[in-house]
Amino acid sequence: MARLDAVLFDIDDTLFSTTEFAQRARRASVEAMVAAGLDADPDQVLEELGEIIGEFSSNYDRHFDQLLKRVKPEGLGGRNPAIIVAAGIVAYHDTKYRELKPFDDVLPLLEGIERAGLRRGIVTHGWTTKQAEKLVRLGLVPHLDADAIFISDQIGIAKPNPKLYLAALRQMGLPPKRVMYVGDSPQHDIAPPKSLGMVTVWSERAAKHRLEGTGIEPDHVVSDFEQLRQILRDEYAVPL
Repeated sequence: MARLDAVLFDIDDTLFSTTEFAQRARRASVEAMVAAGLDADPDQVLEELGEIIGEFSSNYDRHFDQLLKRVKPEGLGGRNPAIIVAAGIVAYHDTKYRELKPFDDVLPLLEGIERAGLRRGIVTHGWTTKQAEKLVRLGLVPHLDADAIFISDQIGIAKPNPKLYLAALRQMGLPPKRVMYVGDSPQHDIAPPKSLGMVTVWSERAAKHRLEGTGIEPDHVVSDFEQLRQILRDEYAVPL
């Protein structure tokens, strides 16, 4: 029976539904901007915001400023645009404070892995501050090994480059075959670590991209972490 020394995870759409949360937060922001005086149809504004995010990326920090440039000046009714933008920003962050949380089965699994003596970590793609904030807001930091959190921006290697995973393995001093990686993206989270010989698990419950047609074959597929718990117990002798 194969043995493991560590289980590493992606964050977005693996430990929580990034896509679902983003939709709620953007809706709350738009509604707050309209309530603050933006004279425009909320659905149309939300659609425009989606286009801006697609054009400038989710890491861009001036989405709402760009949004107001696309709304006719009369839509502001003479109001200071900074107030409209601030209303959107506050609503977004308030939504993060209220609603950002991991899937219900995440913390019990991490606690079980810790009791079993395996290391627990993160390999994530994104800006350092943004990804670190997610871990803190999700309440996951106390349940992870302090030296096993790897952020692409911080390391200087982005997914899907396998060197990102290799850097994590080297820093942890572990061979690929004894490390499991769990993620939602076939191209970013399965193919690269599998090419190194790591054990790969595709978490499908919040995945935006499907396996079909990719030719990528993870070692395991799970729809929730109760299934992952069973795999760890039955196939890797992890006492969970």
